[in-house]
Amino acid sequence: MLIDAHCHLDFEVFDTDREAMFARAHEAGVGHFLVPGTTRRRWPDVIDVARRSDVSLSLGLHPYFMHEHGEGDVNALEQSLDAHPEAVAVGECGIDARFEETLDDQWLLFEEQLRIAKARRLPVVIHCVHANDKVAKRLRQLDLPAGGLIHAFAGSPEQAAKFIDLGFVVGLGGATTYERAKRVHRAVAALPDDGFVLETDSPDMPLCGYQGQRNEPERIAMVCRRVAELRGQAYEAVAEHTTANVQRVFGVPSQVG
Repeated sequence: MLIDAHCHLDFEVFDTDREAMFARAHEAGVGHFLVPGTTRRRWPDVIDVARRSDVSLSLGLHPYFMHEHGEGDVNALEQSLDAHPEAVAVGECGIDARFEETLDDQWLLFEEQLRIAKARRLPVVIHCVHANDKVAKRLRQLDLPAGGLIHAFAGSPEQAAKFIDLGFVVGLGGATTYERAKRVHRAVAALPDDGFVLETDSPDMPLCGYQGQRNEPERIAMVCRRVAELRGQAYEAVAEHTTANVQRVFGVPSQVG
């Protein structure tokens, strides 16, 4: 069985064929899905999708949507986590250094969510773009008890090792399928078996050959195949390791789906 450790199946782009999308994923061997919240406005849709037995949810405030976040959102996050103890993590949160104009506010919001995760002993789902070293340094200082996921990892083997040493796993997705992504390929090959999970970030981050198309969880099987090639391992071994890693980090039951 495969698990898509990060996919936004609450987004409106799936509204017309969500059940068919799930069916295609199941046919491809995907048994479970982790759906992270991104904005306060979207949390109800995430919670609704997670009524399914094959979906787990997390709740957070994403740095890409700083213009949507407002006063009271952090308090609302804590209240929503209280109301939904089934949430397996805090996030998606983090730092996106491409947006320098909001960077100071991003760090303030990220710190608040890390504080919440530490107090509740929950893992964190982290969006980290052009900020691997700074984020790793802050995580080391905070000493979070439950680790988490560095989503869409695109760094070096050395940066991956820092996160893994802190109890995190790195998320591998569409980037692994592009021939030009040599640094990512080196990192994938060097990762320990317990240091990574598979993800699609659906509907975003399309695989090579699918540019311009909506991404779907069924393509996690293609990511698994590519990761297996890069690591010189069997497809079944990568599927087994990554499923176990999701279950370990997020407390997803061994019988899912």
